[in-house]
Amino acid sequence: MEELARLAGITVRTLRFYRERKLIPPPRREGRIAWYDDHHLARLRTISALLERGHTLNGIAELADAFDHGRDVGDLLGLGEPTEEIPVRLTPEELAARFEGEVTPENLAAAMDLGYLGTDGDEIVHISHRLLEVSSALVREGIPLGEVLRAGARVREHADALAELFADLILRHGREQDLQRLRPLARSVVEAELSLAMDRRSRKDAGRDRHPS
Repeated sequence: MEELARLAGITVRTLRFYRERKLIPPPRREGRIAWYDDHHLARLRTISALLERGHTLNGIAELADAFDHGRDVGDLLGLGEPTEEIPVRLTPEELAARFEGEVTPENLAAAMDLGYLGTDGDEIVHISHRLLEVSSALVREGIPLGEVLRAGARVREHADALAELFADLILRHGREQDLQRLRPLARSVVEAELSLAMDRRSRKDAGRDRHPS
């Protein structure tokens, strides 16, 4: 315990307090000897970093519980990593820094339920670099992370339906072997239609501004 406290830059008294609050998992015991490892040290450094960012101990305890019960990245990725998306590994404090003040237990649980985040030891893995960048950019623009995640869930439903539509189109014509090769065409269709839809929405909004009710 003394060695762990020294490496973490805290007092033994503080370490005991964290253990009593269940902020760190119990040590492995051999008789009267308690063994701590790198996992405990990483958790203590995360606690210190989150405290410096203004999180409370109660909030950190809730985050730790959500983190400990999150989906394992192996379960999240299934049989293999995404074919086009690039997963991103983050420490809990790096995640908190990307979404300043928005990494709450509720948002963390929602992101894990949605399949955006998984855990791998002391690291968090985001399923997609592009989605991570977009969601953090939206939060920087002042949109609450909870609303971004709820929008993501709705987009997921539409994306699944579009994937089914395109796959059925190809399979109906006996081109199963070409499903992966032709997926860029599906992406191009979706991107073009979304661009046109945003144009239509912009014109609709402009018309409302010219003719207020």
